[in-house]
Amino acid sequence: MSISNVKHNKIKNTAILYELLSRQITVDVLNDTKNSPAVKIFKEFFNKNTELGKEYELYRIITEKKYSQESYAVKLLEAVISSRQRLSNRRLNNEKYNLIKTIKENYNVKDFFNTRLPNFKVFASIYKVFGNSENENPVETTDSTITLVEHITSKPKNDKSKSKVMENLSEQDKDLRLLTYQLLVDKFNSKYKSLNESQKDLLKEYINNLSNTNSLNEFVNSEIVKIKSTLKKYVVKVDDDITRIKLEEAINHIDTLVPSKVVKDKNIISLMRYYELIKELKDVTIRKTT
Repeated sequence: MSISNVKHNKIKNTAILYELLSRQITVDVLNDTKNSPAVKIFKEFFNKNTELGKEYELYRIITEKKYSQESYAVKLLEAVISSRQRLSNRRLNNEKYNLIKTIKENYNVKDFFNTRLPNFKVFASIYKVFGNSENENPVETTDSTITLVEHITSKPKNDKSKSKVMENLSEQDKDLRLLTYQLLVDKFNSKYKSLNESQKDLLKEYINNLSNTNSLNEFVNSEIVKIKSTLKKYVVKVDDDITRIKLEEAINHIDTLVPSKVVKDKNIISLMRYYELIKELKDVTIRKTT
């Protein structure tokens, strides 16, 4: 599948490109892909200094902001559209071209774009009211405006099927929302259903805070302290000398995971394994007491 065969609005819609790239980052992390190209691509093209980053922020405002009155929703749209008009179309188009080119160089285009997005209609409507459509149609623009007003004034759906992790993620208001509901449901309910809460929280923090290195560093450092403390409690409960020695080595090694500047994939993978070790130790302790 060549890039020309991909749906036009998927290729040029900034929010869709953002979401698809976000999902790819999640897939790479869950698959233990070292040096994920998606992370590098994301940091290069979606930051506060790029037109793509600025335009995505406008998409995010429309998709996330809620008002109870239609008049407020209309004012919001007018303000956002006015901000969009101040962006450089030339720079935006160049960045999109280079982004697509880079994605094509690193991923299979068919797999990358073959994903259904729950907010596709909203993203497509924003694309049209931003004046991006080559064949601008007054009726389509009006219909898109109506769709967005309805979206802004609609009440959030209460989906009881969401897991606790899903609900927590839906409440996050981050510039970088890299975990999406459907992917998590698919991944965690099948291949990753055995992950414990600590592992899920770690993945959530890692993916939500890729652009916020300070926050991510603080979280990882705090988790390292907790893990080390927990493992020390289990050392005294281990009867086997060899197992105890290996456990002490693991405790000493965890200090090497403290990130100097940036949290890397290997740090996350190692912490996931430590969580698994604690899980096994807990299971053993429970079996001994029963």
